[in-house]
Amino acid sequence: MVAVKRPKPKPIRMMPGMVDVTAERSERIKQAAKDLGFDRCGIARAGPIEHGDFLKAWLARGHAGTMGYLHRHTESRTDLRTWLPWARSVVVVASSYKQGKCQKVETSTTQAAESAEHREGLRGRVAMYAWGEDYHVVLREKLERLTAWIGEHVDAAAQSRICVDTSAIVERELAVAAGIGWIGKNTLVLDPAIGSLFFLGEIITDLELDPDAPMTDHCGTCTRCLDACPTAAFPQAYAMDARRCISYLTIEHRSEIDPELVERMGDWVFGCDDCQTVCPYNANDHQTAEPRLMGDADAAAPMLDDILSWDEAAYHRAVTGKATDRAQLQMWQRNAKIARRNLER
Repeated sequence: MVAVKRPKPKPIRMMPGMVDVTAERSERIKQAAKDLGFDRCGIARAGPIEHGDFLKAWLARGHAGTMGYLHRHTESRTDLRTWLPWARSVVVVASSYKQGKCQKVETSTTQAAESAEHREGLRGRVAMYAWGEDYHVVLREKLERLTAWIGEHVDAAAQSRICVDTSAIVERELAVAAGIGWIGKNTLVLDPAIGSLFFLGEIITDLELDPDAPMTDHCGTCTRCLDACPTAAFPQAYAMDARRCISYLTIEHRSEIDPELVERMGDWVFGCDDCQTVCPYNANDHQTAEPRLMGDADAAAPMLDDILSWDEAAYHRAVTGKATDRAQLQMWQRNAKIARRNLER
């Protein structure tokens, strides 16, 4: 059979009064995301990320520590189309988890003054993102509703894939490409109105949608986030050595921690917010409207004695249905011992 070479279709010229269908449905999807309670929604083209070479070099330097899974599927992390060749667009959403005033909980000074008789009252600190229900579940359920809306109101035949922090893609790069914000010097995505205290989620789709323009970096000469890191986890701006990050040490690192870093970990028992609490863009009045992401005082500052007394059953009761189940029981108790020593020092 002789192959027939067909001419490429000419692009449609928009005439006055004509409706740009791609732009119109893109805006409708973003409005639907807003109606579902997402704080931000933007669209990126499916394709190579901007800093793919940086990612590969970062991994090669060993800055991922023991997170071996980051070395797998580097092709899809740098271009998701190697995983999903049908992908054409990525709908990126942001959901704030900010609660109360964004400020460091000043517990260390007062707690350190506790007498030996009252040491059972010492508390550790948990990063704000983990106070409420497991964000993987909360965001996925909302993205499933958005996907269903797209199928009902945009294209019933649309193919899609939902991602919430567990797929081999670089979400922050997609968020920047979708105009959600820029990558700050602490390597987190920053939005000028809602700061950096938000989760990201994606719908990868075969729909042709209008991409949003990337946002300009507004960090300027500010280095507060870099200066605030107790363990000096940033060898330079926009680059983090995870091996020194308190979040990595308390959540991902399974074995003993370098004594030189132990003394700098303060009272953190799960994660760390230090580089975010000092950011001027987080000094805003914005708070999450999602009740499932909210937590109470015990979620934010659990009793160290409670953690140290956990058996397997108590541990599972404490972490089931929350992002805090990422750290194993022995890691929680290791972290609690470190927090106690630092508070009593």
